[in-house]
Amino acid sequence: CHGEGSSTRRLVKMSFLFGGKKKTPQELMREYKRNVDKSVREIEREKTKLQTQEKKIINDIRKAAKEGQMGPVRVMAKDLVRTRAQITKFYQMKCQMQAVGLRLQTIKSTQAMTEAMKGAAKAMKGMNAKVNPIAMQRILFEFEKQSEIMDSKQEMMDDAIDDAFEADDEEAQVDEVIGQVLSEIGIDLGDQMHHAAPSESIESEDVALTLTSSSSSSERAGGSGCRPGGML
Repeated sequence: CHGEGSSTRRLVKMSFLFGGKKKTPQELMREYKRNVDKSVREIEREKTKLQTQEKKIINDIRKAAKEGQMGPVRVMAKDLVRTRAQITKFYQMKCQMQAVGLRLQTIKSTQAMTEAMKGAAKAMKGMNAKVNPIAMQRILFEFEKQSEIMDSKQEMMDDAIDDAFEADDEEAQVDEVIGQVLSEIGIDLGDQMHHAAPSESIESEDVALTLTSSSSSSERAGGSGCRPGGML
């Protein structure tokens, strides 16, 4: 893996010396990431081969032990120990390469985030340059002023309309309330007015009778006064 990385760097330097196109950091990062992934796959293949060889050695050791061939058993046991040690090394190499790949991916993500923040900062700078705080404050002040004027005019119009229709509305509401009350107690407003009329006529007749009785009494009193005078 280290040799592949050195070869890649040499190729980059040679392409730069002979007038080749210089790769951007993003392109180099992708290339390194591909190399790391390729190395991980190669390590995994070699580890799988060693695991297959380990199983074969174990079977051979069992077979030789059954046949009583202890010399070959000892030799194959040493080979098994070395194979297992090599498998362990491949595990370690794979973990290290994966850690390198993860670090490269982190750097790539950080670079992308930096570029995004750079673009956002540039856009914000342009917007802030176009914004005039004094003009904005003036616009807001004028908006508030016109809003207050509009609210005042609307309130005056509402008051005028209320004054114009207040009397009619009040009388209509009074009649409605009286009708509801009489309806609840079972009395019709028309019948109530009809019954009220005779009582008024009776009161008028009583007044007329009272006046007539008063006149008759006065006349009788006057007549009795003359007779004693004639007698004298």
